[in-house]
Amino acid sequence: MSKEKILIHACCATCAGYVLEQLSADFTPVIYYCNPNIHPEEEYVLRSSELQKYAAAQNISFIEDPYDPQQWLAQVKGLENEPEKGFRCDRCFALRLQKTAAYASRNNISIFTTTLTISPHKSSQHILEIGQKIADENCLKFLARNFKKQDGYKKTMEIARSQNFYRQKYCGCVYSVR
Repeated sequence: MSKEKILIHACCATCAGYVLEQLSADFTPVIYYCNPNIHPEEEYVLRSSELQKYAAAQNISFIEDPYDPQQWLAQVKGLENEPEKGFRCDRCFALRLQKTAAYASRNNISIFTTTLTISPHKSSQHILEIGQKIADENCLKFLARNFKKQDGYKKTMEIARSQNFYRQKYCGCVYSVR
């Protein structure tokens, strides 16, 4: 019997390693790379290509949403001076998870999640609340899992080192570079 597909919004290979390992036992993962927040474009391409290579090596489907940083900038307009984990981040999560849910709906994938909760620099509570709200609005299921629990962040870093992943030094947006 085939496993249910799960659409996984992924920000980078480093954050995806442990999440994919965990979810592959119960689901057929499909990676959705939707990150219009990543700046500059060269960084976006680097993270995308690293994740694509890992997906291919693991025989996992990889979908890339078209890069549209202007859409992201419009979404966070007026929040440029917000701190990390503030309202700007919530808007960013919402944009990316809305696009993930829309893709899932269009492609008959009934459940989605995100790798974002693995980061100690992100509010898992906010991400999970936003994801659940978007799932409810789209008649989908959201796998609300805080992947940083049970040493998830440590384990994903171990995978990243063993796979020699590119490891960025900032979340991705122009405002997090400061």
